[in-house]
Amino acid sequence: MGEGGEPRRRRPRDGELGAAVARAQDGDETAFAVAYRIVQPGLLGYLRGLVGEDAEDVAADAWLEIARDLGRFSGDGAGFRGWTATIARHRALDHLRRRRTRPRTTALEQDVLELPAPHSTHDQALESLSTARALDLVRTLPRDQAEAVLLRVVVGLDGPATARVLGKRPGAVRTATYRGLKRLARRLPG
Repeated sequence: MGEGGEPRRRRPRDGELGAAVARAQDGDETAFAVAYRIVQPGLLGYLRGLVGEDAEDVAADAWLEIARDLGRFSGDGAGFRGWTATIARHRALDHLRRRRTRPRTTALEQDVLELPAPHSTHDQALESLSTARALDLVRTLPRDQAEAVLLRVVVGLDGPATARVLGKRPGAVRTATYRGLKRLARRLPG
């Protein structure tokens, strides 16, 4: 159940996720891999919206914490999705704080970072461009709206779970999500 006694909106793989998490808590490494494969794409999309190109590094830090604290988690698949989003958000905020105090890269370092990857394909490039454009649009939103949209749409959390991750009331999350989606709709050509 969600907050207020309303049934929680279920995602298609929440049952499978809940079962995998329970097995992973009993030490099943394959089950942990299943949980990772279900949650990681949405979590990575959320983190890209928060920290940009550093998302994979932040996600790796988050997964280390998730693996370490897995035994403390209690809940179902949807709850696990929210719990992982909360951990990832904390790691992202830590990363942003550190980045503000870190020295800027030199021109040479930047040139090396922009070298093409040895195994990039045309399809990966197109997918990356469309994802990058979508995240660039989301980044133009005020932070509360951007996070609400990312957690609701990309991670797939329901309103009450998103509210818990953000430390806000469900009504504030609904409003931020609605306003963010309306702003995005106005910015899309059409």
